[in-house]
Amino acid sequence: MKRIFLLVLMTMISTSTFAQKKKSVAKKPATTTTAKGVLAKIDNLVAEVKTGNFQVTISENGKPKDAITVKAVDAKFAPTNCKLTSFTASGVKLYLLTWTEVVVIKSDLKTENLTNVYSVVYEIPNKRQVFSNTQTTNHIVEKVFLDRLKTASETQEKIRREGFEFILNADGTITQKNKTQENKWKYDPATFEFVDAKKK
Repeated sequence: MKRIFLLVLMTMISTSTFAQKKKSVAKKPATTTTAKGVLAKIDNLVAEVKTGNFQVTISENGKPKDAITVKAVDAKFAPTNCKLTSFTASGVKLYLLTWTEVVVIKSDLKTENLTNVYSVVYEIPNKRQVFSNTQTTNHIVEKVFLDRLKTASETQEKIRREGFEFILNADGTITQKNKTQENKWKYDPATFEFVDAKKK
């Protein structure tokens, strides 16, 4: 009986040791293949952070040729959900860059979590920004006192939204929506900008 117990125990120890070794080997390639600073790629374009700038680098024959600066950034810049997408609008190929930034503002009584979703459209041959949109969601958690002596309090939560939700439609038009308003935009190749679709 003791031999069987020892045999089972040794088998379990060797199996768990083997499984741990196997896991550590599987993790290594994933870290070495991630390029530092590169956030999104499509065609010959790379969205990246380089020398204090968030930029779209344009390559030719595999080598960086030019860049469009999105904005100057510092070491704290940590965008998420960064994507580059190509689409056609009025017969012209355009590129949509989207990313999210989260900012936390804390005080003794209030915490604000601001989620900013950015959407910027570029016309690459002329290196032009042809449309931009920012939507902000502010989640506020605040301690509110119920009397003048501050003996009783409650925690209140609020959500505030600013700006428009950005929607890229299948036909290359853009829709901006909020609770009370909806705007539709169509690309005008002559002026290199999106114009009101109702007027076009």
